[in-house]
Amino acid sequence: MELKGLKITVIGAGIGGLTAALALRRLGASVTVLEQAEAISEVGAGLQITPNGVAVLKALGLADDLAWCSQRARAVVLRGHRRGGQVLRLDLDEHAAGLRYYFAHRSDLIGILAGAARREGVQVRLLQRAERVEPGPQPVVHLSNGAQCGGDLVVGADGLHSKTRLALNGASTPFFTGQVAWRAIVPNRLGLPPEAQVFMGPGRHLVAYPLRDGSLVNLVAVQERRAWAEEGWHFQDDPANLRAAFSRFGGAAAALLEAVDDVLLWGLFRHSVATHWHQGHTAVLGDAAHPTLPFMAQGANLALEDAWVLARALQEAPDMERGLALYQSRRRGRAEKVVQAASGNAWKYHLRAPLSWPAHQVLKLGGRYAPGRMTGRFDWIYRHDVTA
Repeated sequence: MELKGLKITVIGAGIGGLTAALALRRLGASVTVLEQAEAISEVGAGLQITPNGVAVLKALGLADDLAWCSQRARAVVLRGHRRGGQVLRLDLDEHAAGLRYYFAHRSDLIGILAGAARREGVQVRLLQRAERVEPGPQPVVHLSNGAQCGGDLVVGADGLHSKTRLALNGASTPFFTGQVAWRAIVPNRLGLPPEAQVFMGPGRHLVAYPLRDGSLVNLVAVQERRAWAEEGWHFQDDPANLRAAFSRFGGAAAALLEAVDDVLLWGLFRHSVATHWHQGHTAVLGDAAHPTLPFMAQGANLALEDAWVLARALQEAPDMERGLALYQSRRRGRAEKVVQAASGNAWKYHLRAPLSWPAHQVLKLGGRYAPGRMTGRFDWIYRHDVTA
């Protein structure tokens, strides 16, 4: 299908929305991005950009920009919680040859994508909150200020509480997973190397990795909990609550937690993958289509994949409807599989005695005698290249 001259509205200037806008603009479409915030690069925390996401950025000519502003990940290190002793170290350079993993600040990646999109002629409109979406041959987006817009295609990259997903699928009720997570960024006073450090404890774990020039460390701390009132991640919490929840963590973990001055807390909820990713000339991508838990670090990477596949499916198909159907057929099964893998991954870091000690011994033996097998378990995620 010829995209030149088509008017496309993208709701949401996050990673998926900006990537889709850039890819569609490069195919000739006239693209406008609607963003409800007053700026698109002021907030965020750390992200792990895995090789499947890097492949999309490379195809867009942005891989070098990512490398300049982020840390290339060299290893994943699993540690015990009391003293931080090493249980397993997986060397990514040695056992994942040819693949590149990066630790990036979300605002830096957003800045790269937004800059590239604007240079190509994408219009980004801030302070535009979508209230309702009407799918159809000429879809309409109703904004909170009373204005309407639309075009030949509306792409909902509007995140967890997507108005576009609601229009395509109706309301759904996610369920609480029994886990909450804190996010924080602290100075790298310990001089942590470019490795993902995972401190494993009973019913909780802490992940730490450096950002930017190595001067910052991103922290994600997950705890099992029976109840939670509201979904989201913009809930300010007292750092003392975080430290109390992880009071039995020692060594480097304790030092990192002590440095936290500002922290966000959110409940982790499980959503189903959307049944309908398109209707008429309207589609969803990223978290709007398949919210995922953070335990495989795939939220941003799946959004990058979605955006690329959407643009290429529209280019290959003879018309809009068949292009959107092709997009869903290529993406939904993979998204379901990755979401399922992420949902089943957290418990491995939360084992309690007496199971934790033998499990750690098994990990040590695997790292010693079959490290390649351990790093290759998720090759189906990380070696997947939608641009190939």
